[in-house]
Amino acid sequence: MSRILAIDTATEACSAALWQDGAVLSRYQVAPRGHTDLILPMVAELLAESELSLQDLDGLAFGRGPGSFTGVRITLGVAQGLAFGANLPLLGVSNLQALAQGAHRVCGAEQALSAIDARMGEIYVGGFAFKQGLMVEHWPEQVLTPERFLEQTQQDHWNDGVGSGFVTYPALATRVNTVCEAHPYPDAQDLLPQALALYQAGLGVDAADAQPVYLRDTVTWQKLPGRE
Repeated sequence: MSRILAIDTATEACSAALWQDGAVLSRYQVAPRGHTDLILPMVAELLAESELSLQDLDGLAFGRGPGSFTGVRITLGVAQGLAFGANLPLLGVSNLQALAQGAHRVCGAEQALSAIDARMGEIYVGGFAFKQGLMVEHWPEQVLTPERFLEQTQQDHWNDGVGSGFVTYPALATRVNTVCEAHPYPDAQDLLPQALALYQAGLGVDAADAQPVYLRDTVTWQKLPGRE
């Protein structure tokens, strides 16, 4: 039995979820500028509803990226602060993997191409296949221009597509049969399956050692309207 809290603010959506012995509680809201105001109250609500404290948890999962640079930093900072106080291991989960996991949960996807709008004319993209309860990486996570991605994947095709990249760049849909339109952003509850697997394998890390994943080699960021 285990109890794991998950948080994510890496994209336009802000979310938190709690796994308690197989039961899941979650909070989710699309609020591009509200992450810092929303995430801690979401955590507090989940703990109160479950009648738990942070000290009762076994681990804390966070969306490690890729995503908005500021959003990823908020996630990591909040996760580290909570984990330090309660002496919890941190479990970093890819936001692209979480998107694919959500596509399985929401749309029944068995194979998914995840694409997040990376701004500056690029996408974060990765391919995943469902195996033994988890969406596992099948095509490596990268940051590419949509044009470059389409050039590299002329012979490739996925059953399902998921993520904001398909909204911003409709041409990506030529590489999939169906786009899971009901699930454009990662949701913290979809971090939980991978986080649980990491925890059970003893792969949690100390709060001080947790790291974000940006995918871009050089973090050159320009604040854009509507983004954290």
